[in-house]
Amino acid sequence: MSAASQPLKAAFWMVGAMVSFSLMAISGRELAPELSTFDIMFLRSLIGLVIVLAVGFFARTLTQIKTNRLGLHMLRNTAHFTGQNLWFLAVAFIPFSQLFALEFSTPIWVALLAPLFLSEALTRRRLLSVGLGFAGVLIVARPDMQNINPAILAAMACAICFACSLMATKKLTSDQSITCILFWLTFMQLCMGAVAIGFTGGLTLPQGIDYLWVLTVGFGGLTAHFCITKGLALAPAIVVIPLDFLRLPLISAIGFLAYGEAFEWPVVLGAILIFTAVLVNLQAEHQRNNSRSKA
Repeated sequence: MSAASQPLKAAFWMVGAMVSFSLMAISGRELAPELSTFDIMFLRSLIGLVIVLAVGFFARTLTQIKTNRLGLHMLRNTAHFTGQNLWFLAVAFIPFSQLFALEFSTPIWVALLAPLFLSEALTRRRLLSVGLGFAGVLIVARPDMQNINPAILAAMACAICFACSLMATKKLTSDQSITCILFWLTFMQLCMGAVAIGFTGGLTLPQGIDYLWVLTVGFGGLTAHFCITKGLALAPAIVVIPLDFLRLPLISAIGFLAYGEAFEWPVVLGAILIFTAVLVNLQAEHQRNNSRSKA
């Protein structure tokens, strides 16, 4: 494979991620009137676990499942489970464009929290990135202190949870395979979902076309992360992550055409600031990696 073709192949996989995330958002919106977020997460994890076991069986990778870092897997999946529930809660009540713009602040939270949890330096570039990112989040969220929207808070909190999940994933990838990480992701979150629905009155099963939306959530969750992983394997993050931002105009168009969501300039301006912040952070990371490789 030529070096020139790798960014193009990465772009192909990122299109897959864009479609997967968008389908998940639509499915979550359609399921919200009938199922709770715990119902959705339980069914999503059940479908995901079946897929992981089936693929692992035929690919002969089930032997890669380890139990030596269960504590870190639990921390990662607790953060991800919480964040994903908050995401499904927010998707039912705020415009797609606003949710996705706030979700894109996840790398900013990673830049802020990494010095605490990964012992990484908080450089000037990172501080600039965090400042720009927070400005973008405030513009997108437009918090009204007199009447705070819980769904906006959920969208902001889900980005923090996803950042904690990403940092744990970064540690796990040093000695855990994708099959291992995905197995514990789906298995642990299935157990968490079972406990949650047990406390909230039991599982509500989907009816009619809702089965299709549940399957879309289950498949979409796995394919989205698989596509991003493939994209990052083919091209640097500084190339792949900006491509991921293209799902914002895509989901905005879907929201406008399918749900009559208004086009809002503050969301666009805030998203541009968040995108700039992420790009600044990625450039700094890229330069550090280059310096290390030349040393």
